[in-house]
Order: sequence, then structure tokens, then C-alpha cells
Amino acid sequence: MMTQTNPPATGQAAPSGDDENFTEATRIPLWDPEQDDVLVCRQVRQETHDVKTFVFSAREPRAFRFYPGQYMTFELPVEGMVTRSYTISGSAARPYRIEITVKRVPGGPGSNWLHDYMMPGKEVNVSGPFGEFTTDATGEEKLLFISAGSGITPMMSMTRTACDLSEPSDLCFVHAARTPADIIFRDELSLLAAQNPGLRIAFTCSTAAAHHSWTGYTGRFNIQMLSLMLPDFKDRKVFCCGPAPFMEGVRNMLRDTGFDMEKYYEESFDFGAETAGTFDEDPVAAPEISGQTFRVSFTKTGHVVECGPGMTVLSAAREAGILPMSSCQRGICGTCKSKLISGEVDMQHGGGIRQREIDQGKVLICCSTPLSDIEVEL
Repeated sequence: MMTQTNPPATGQAAPSGDDENFTEATRIPLWDPEQDDVLVCRQVRQETHDVKTFVFSAREPRAFRFYPGQYMTFELPVEGMVTRSYTISGSAARPYRIEITVKRVPGGPGSNWLHDYMMPGKEVNVSGPFGEFTTDATGEEKLLFISAGSGITPMMSMTRTACDLSEPSDLCFVHAARTPADIIFRDELSLLAAQNPGLRIAFTCSTAAAHHSWTGYTGRFNIQMLSLMLPDFKDRKVFCCGPAPFMEGVRNMLRDTGFDMEKYYEESFDFGAETAGTFDEDPVAAPEISGQTFRVSFTKTGHVVECGPGMTVLSAAREAGILPMSSCQRGICGTCKSKLISGEVDMQHGGGIRQREIDQGKVLICCSTPLSDIEVEL
């Protein structure tokens, strides 16, 4: 799930290639999301006992253009095929590779497949990059990053990028973990802070009983900790990412202090959960056709449901008790991509599907509204 409580921090659209689709300095072709869709694993790194980083590049040399904080959607050969979206954790200033950092989730088919089977040389189909959760950490604006668990990944991409391009002006990065052994990128963040005076790092752990050398903050992240870490937190723009309960706690904590919530941005990724979350904003609006109701048939399950005016195919599926993979509900992430067997829909997508996939009869059910009786391969 990706939730953004305000418009993109940069106010910019995602980057796109120039007319010749080449970088000026190297003449290496740019990655074209409409045409390129295969990454090759080049390296696997163990970050913690249950977290790995997977490094990819294109089959042939390609330069990737993305904003730090964006993500890509991966098609994984699990249970036939599942799609999962993972944040790019690497620096946007290092354009020839894509890195994702994935925590093994008990029972999670996507993360377990990656941990068990992804290795150098193996290929995977992808789409993207996507997403609007980003900021320029090299500017003069005072920033505060707050993350927990694997929610560290978009913040890490932003931090790495800022350190690669120039020293962050005034950035404080607070990360919460269960134990010191669960702190992802701990050594690298400490090194970056030592090399960049404009970057400050603070860690807090829920428990540290087994780590007698731990001298950092211990216990649940709270306002007292934040005030000690960063007395001027109210003067900063805040970016938060982590499990939903953690982010809810941070939101409530900041509101209680009188923090200006117009300066608060958040994103959480729970792609592939059986019951998908939603954006705080309304989903992409589909044109409402007054008085018309259509039948939606799901060919795999045999369910048939009536779909009223303005209702998306995803909503119809849920009405039928089907819980398809979905996340953004704005046609951005591509998680809910499905085959339209027959009929017509109005699809108002946000870039999560390629034109050639549309030509093959695929749709994003989160932003597709029936224009006739339809059959969908679900």
C-alpha cells in the first residue's frame, strides 16, 4: 500500500527520456518503461538475518532514470505468477543498476521466493519505475526522515542520492527497529553521517536486552525521544514510511504537538496483501453512466456480480467476495493487472500498464469501469 497524505513533495512529474532516448554523457540508451521489461540479477547481499538486497541491471546496458523513493513492480513465478512492488533502495545518482531490499515475510510468497531462488544471472520481468513519494534532500529545506523496519528503503534511496550528488543540507534520519541486529543499513548510514556533516542519524530499538553494547534509544518511539533527537522537529518537513500502526502512531504523535500536518508525507508498502489498502485521496474517478448496471463475470472463480454506475471492476470483485492482488487503486503500481476476456471498460490508469499490454487485452481492474457486460480472468 502506498499512502501519500499530500501532493508529491517535489511537485514534479516522473522523469522521462529525451527525444533520442540517450544520455548525453555516455550515449548509453535509457531504460524505456514502455519497451524494456527484463532485469538480470547481478548480486545478492545479506543485510540482516531476514533482509537481502538484490542488485539488477538490464540485459544490455541501459541507464535508469528514477526519483529516489520510487518503486518497480516485479512479476514473480509464484503460484503461477504474482506481482509485487518493491522500493528502489539504491541511489538515483547511480543510473546503471536497480537495487531492491526485501525482508522475508513469514508466509509471504513474493519475499520468500526472492530470498530462496533469486541469484546472479536469473532474470525477472518488471515494470516501472512508479511513485510520487520523493524529495530533494540536497536543497536548503530542513528535513526529517522517520522509518521503521523495511520502510527504510525509500528513505535510504533519498539519502544515498543526496550524499552522491552533494552533502545533504540539513537532514535528520530516524529509524526504528526491533533490535540492534534488525537495523538495516546500520553501518552504511553511520558512515554516511560521518562523511556528511549535514546528515544526522538516530536509531531506536524496541528491545536491546541481548545486545549489551547497545547505547542507543530503547523502547517504543515516542515524542520524548524525538524531542531529544531533534528539538527543532516542528520546523522540518517530515517523510515517514513503515508499518501502518507505526505510521499511525507517528501521525498522532505529531498532531498532538501541534505540528503542521501539511508538511507531513507518508508511504507504506504492503503490496500483495490479501486485503489491499487505499490512498487517502479518492481513487481515479471513472465517468459515471447514469442508470446503467453491467454484469461482471470472473472466469476462474465462476462468480458473477452486478456492477453499478461508476463502480470499478476491483470493487465488483470485492462485492463477490474475491480478494485480488491490488494496492494503489490509482492505476499506478500495476499489481491488479488482469486479462479482459470480453466486453469493454473505461480504464483511467496512472501509468501502471504498458500500451502493448493494453493491446493484449490486459487492464488494471482498480481503475477500470465497465462499459458493457464483461468477463475478467480472475
